[in-house]
Amino acid sequence: MIMTDSRLYDDIAPLRDDEVNQTIMELLEDEGFKVAVMYMMPGIDWDMFCAQMSQFTTKYEFQKNLIYRVVWGVARKTSSSIEATNWGNIDRSKQHLFLSNHRDIVLDAGLLNILRFEEGFDTTEIGIGDNLFVFPWIKKLVRLNKSFIVQRGVSVRQMLQVSRHMSEYIHYVINEKNESVWLAHREGRAKDSDDKTQGSLLKMLALAPEGASFIDSLKDLNIIPLSLSYEYDPCDYLKAQEFQLKRDNPEYKKTQKDDLINMEKGILGFKGHIHFQFGKAINDELDKIAAEPDRKHQVELATRCIDSEIHRNYRIYPINYIAYDLLYRNNEFTEQYTPQQVDDFKEYVNNQIAKIHLENKDHDFLWQKFLEMYSNTLKNYLIATGT
Repeated sequence: MIMTDSRLYDDIAPLRDDEVNQTIMELLEDEGFKVAVMYMMPGIDWDMFCAQMSQFTTKYEFQKNLIYRVVWGVARKTSSSIEATNWGNIDRSKQHLFLSNHRDIVLDAGLLNILRFEEGFDTTEIGIGDNLFVFPWIKKLVRLNKSFIVQRGVSVRQMLQVSRHMSEYIHYVINEKNESVWLAHREGRAKDSDDKTQGSLLKMLALAPEGASFIDSLKDLNIIPLSLSYEYDPCDYLKAQEFQLKRDNPEYKKTQKDDLINMEKGILGFKGHIHFQFGKAINDELDKIAAEPDRKHQVELATRCIDSEIHRNYRIYPINYIAYDLLYRNNEFTEQYTPQQVDDFKEYVNNQIAKIHLENKDHDFLWQKFLEMYSNTLKNYLIATGT
């Protein structure tokens, strides 16, 4: 087997270990990074922090000695519990592409990796969009944390080249670098929690290796769908606000400042219970799909396969049942919650809507969006499980 020259991917790959210490020194000299650290870790002794950081010479040391501690600290402060189940679905003799629904810009993969670390797995490489690199230090930090760059906003002419480069890199990571990868199953978060895998993403993943069929290329990645279930979404009111802004002005687009606010609220806001559940590897299902002669239909069947596995492995919370019953006015799941929990949910939604500051705030519309947001996971679960 001819080994790929890793330098082909220096433009998008995480830092090499021989770049780690120099990058850390650059971060420690960046005033923006210092402000962010002091905000995230109030009361920290900056000199002691710098002394510790400056000793790291590998990404593993950085993750084990800093990221692991910081992410666990955030999780304990902002959640009621955090767990992952179905570890047995992971074949330890292989590396996998974990295709996951997406809830939080920063924490989805971060929380997964601390849980993997505790189970004796190496951390995954993480795909992260370059639209989040609002400041230069953010790009350095995420590459230090084993993230590779997903290039957004390129021209139509560049898209195929960029996509092929990304596909080749992901296949290289899994099959030659011998590491697993976390990737969201769609570009951006599903703001209404109606999680649907993008066929265009699967087409991108199938651009490599050269000459392989669509199905064989996906099988090469050992895909495992991963379901993330956050009881509360701390960015829910920001998402509802964005829905109204887009309704009132179809040309509305988020700014980089909006992305920063979403990152901050997502990290520091209360999430309640957090649950990760690994689905089954889909290679056997892909073998069945290979019998379909039409490639377009193969893509549709593959997306449905991944969606079904994600949806059936959601953790459903009482607020999901409450939102569903309130939205559809059918009281179908009243045995799943108490009257007090209904009152608590209504109070929660009203308090979140109160955080939205719009001149023409449409309270009824925003309530509707909250109900959709918190009921869509249950709706998709019911369809996937046939219940």
